[in-house]
Parts: sequence; structure tokens; C-alpha cells
Amino acid sequence: MVTSNISNPMSSLIGVHMPNFAIIGSGAMGSAVAKRLIDHGATVLTYLEGRSERTIARAKAAGMVPVDRQELTKAELILSIVPPSEAIKVAGLVADISSRIPAPPPFVDLNAIAPKTMQALAARFEGSGVEVLDGAIIGGPPVRGTSGPTIYISGDTAERSRLLEDCGLQIRRLDGPLGAASALKMCYAGINKGFIGLSTTMLLAASRSGAAESLKAELSQSLPDVDRKLSRSIPDMYPKAYRWVAEMQEIADFLGEDDPATTIFRGMADVFARMADDVEGSRVLVGQLDEILARPDIDR
Repeated sequence: MVTSNISNPMSSLIGVHMPNFAIIGSGAMGSAVAKRLIDHGATVLTYLEGRSERTIARAKAAGMVPVDRQELTKAELILSIVPPSEAIKVAGLVADISSRIPAPPPFVDLNAIAPKTMQALAARFEGSGVEVLDGAIIGGPPVRGTSGPTIYISGDTAERSRLLEDCGLQIRRLDGPLGAASALKMCYAGINKGFIGLSTTMLLAASRSGAAESLKAELSQSLPDVDRKLSRSIPDMYPKAYRWVAEMQEIADFLGEDDPATTIFRGMADVFARMADDVEGSRVLVGQLDEILARPDIDR
């Protein structure tokens, strides 16, 4: 792994210390969060061993600095922004490298995981001296000219996340314990992404049954806001469907087996798994959805 000088030249220019952050995860969200921090003068380290050429290119374009895994501990905060299924694995990696130094940096998990997964993740750091913070990102990747997304943090009694706030991110600290931010994310995603999954299911059912034209007309007339939302959110879901599978499973775990809605979200995981396979394969379902969504509004 090629390492780079991680000092930030802006520090000497403006005479103040600018923080180093480490972000594990250089997907659309991770790289965009890194870009926001970098644009505000920070240095962002990342670990790219075994990652795809596309991910490496995205990290490079954002200005992230690839380093050896041990060098991630030179950051003042280590952030994990990965698919839910990888959250525990990343925590294990960070716990391992943190055990080798006397004063490791705090670790902030920003993934869409259930509170009990967050507790299991935090348990990986027992005895390591690492301060673990629970986080949740609500909203899309940061875009120049906008303030979002909102990043909720719980368990941050020492306000470690203020460094992120000082570097351009919109941070809201919750009074609740570790797991409070994860619970908020589960509830919000259950409403937002659950709605997209349910709508996807019923639009495909309309396509199969010959009711697509009538359904689209009725939506545009009686639920115009819903119609507009679906026209945006369903196509936006296609490249993300594979990541939403584990998120729906986390929501089901969050609800617990005594809640009848748990079955709904396990079903939603299957819906997004099916969509993910279609996106990477025949795109038959994508075509059916696009055809419905593209139908013009019909005055009645």
C-alpha cells in the first residue's frame, strides 16, 4: 500500500490546526462526506486494500489519502460509512489496529444498523480504550451548496463530533445513550425506504395485471405528491437496492419477532434483493417500472 504525507498544508497557511479524519468506506456517501470535510480544510485518510478500481477512483477524486490500515489511527476520529452487512467487520478491523497504540482515536459508526447490532459492535472495543459513538446519516450524500445530510450522534458526552461540525457537516447530538441514533435511523428508513419498497411492489403488480395505466392516472390525480415522489425515488433506488437488503433486515431485527411488522420488513429485504438482481441482470423489472413512471398524467 502506498502511503502519503498526511499533514495538511492549509494548517500552516491559516495558522490553526486542521483535523485529520479517517473514513472507512469510499462509496457514494463516504466519498461525498470526505469531500465536504476536505473542502473545509481537513485531511481524510482511507484504507483501500482489496477495493474495486471504481471505489479507488472515487476516493481519489474526492481527495482522500490512501494509507496502510495502521495509519488510520493517526486520525482524530475514525468514521465507518459502509453497507450494514460490513459494519461489524469494520469495527473488528478498527478494534485490532487500535489495540496496538496507547491512545487510539474515537470510532464513529454511521451505518444503518439496529441498536442491538450497535451494541454488539461496541462490544468489539471492550478493553481497547476506544470511545465508541453511535451515528446515523439521514439524507443523501453532501452536495456543494447544500447543508445536508443531517448526521445524528448519540453517546457523545465529550462532544467529539464537534470536529465534524467545524468542518462543514450538519451534526445533531442526541441526549440518548449508545443506540439512540441507530434507533432513529431504523424508524426513519423504515418509513422512507419501506414506502419505496411497498410502492415498487404494487407498481410491478399493476404492470403484471394490466392496471398500470389506470393506477398511474389515479395517482397523478388523487395523490400527486406521491406520484412525483415515486417518479424520483424509485429510479434513484435501482443502484442502491443491493445495500437496502441488509438495511431492511436490520429494521426487522430492530422491531423484534413479537412485532407483526417484522415480517413486512423481511419481505422488503426480499423485494430489494430481487430488484438488485434485476438491476445487475435482465433489467426487466426496471423496464416495467420505468414504463409506468414515464406515463403522462391523464386528466379525468
